[in-house]
Amino acid sequence: MRVFVTGASGHIASAVIPELLAHGHQVLGLARSDAAAERVAALGAEVRRGHLHDLDVLKAAAAEADGVIHLAFDHSLTQTGQMVRAAEADLEVAKAFGEVLAGTGNPLVTTSGVLMLAFGSITGRLGTEADVIAGGPRVDTENLTISLAEQGVRSSVVRLAPLVHSDLDKHGFTPSLIAFARQSGAAAYLGDGASRWAAADSRDIGVLYRLALEKAPAGTRLHGVDDTGIPFKTIAETIAGQLGIEARSVTEEEAPKYLGFLAAFGALDAPVSNAVTREVLGWEPTRPGWVEDVESGHYFS
Repeated sequence: MRVFVTGASGHIASAVIPELLAHGHQVLGLARSDAAAERVAALGAEVRRGHLHDLDVLKAAAAEADGVIHLAFDHSLTQTGQMVRAAEADLEVAKAFGEVLAGTGNPLVTTSGVLMLAFGSITGRLGTEADVIAGGPRVDTENLTISLAEQGVRSSVVRLAPLVHSDLDKHGFTPSLIAFARQSGAAAYLGDGASRWAAADSRDIGVLYRLALEKAPAGTRLHGVDDTGIPFKTIAETIAGQLGIEARSVTEEEAPKYLGFLAAFGALDAPVSNAVTREVLGWEPTRPGWVEDVESGHYFS
């Protein structure tokens, strides 16, 4: 299968593209800069130059492909408080892919996050793939993707864990938490630290995207998680142990000093199940969990 991948120079793609190539697929990867193009080519993919906002470029690439995996998201806007703007742009990309793929039966795999379930007030239990949020940033793209099943697109959404980790992870939430702890002198958690975050290894996630592309039924929500819910206090204590600093409880008012742009997410309790994902796709994570991976030291070398 010839697959168009957005976000092809990013963290998740660095696991997805090798996985696709290893299973006989061809990959056309979007790159917006010379440096990004070099990274995409080094992974073994064909490069398509363009920006995420170049909808005509995205449509043309999707029309050339047998399937699309949409990984890109403008996280630079999120980190500067412009989440809504970034989400609106993401929705326009999904709409563009839907226009091209309608009636083809070809796969479209887009990306969301399990933390959205906590924003949607699904708390006090494991969130499941069947849980649906009516709307909101990123959720609108998720819901649009699912609706494309009614237009002849084999669409699916991977809801990623907030902590997708491995030696491939250079700019995700784990290195961000480590950087904030270094800067502030303490690894922080809010209140009693009981809020839980899910996690999964990057390469296990690469396998999940490949399986979604190959065989996810139309209109399927999938959970890219292995650790279903790590208490935030454990996350802080693990980072603190590696840095030789204290793990500290902070208030919501103090949180921005210690958690930066992640302060808004630190209190979200979002444990989730992956049971349906494993059953539908036969996906079985095999890599180390988050604590073991962080304690291996590669994030600190």
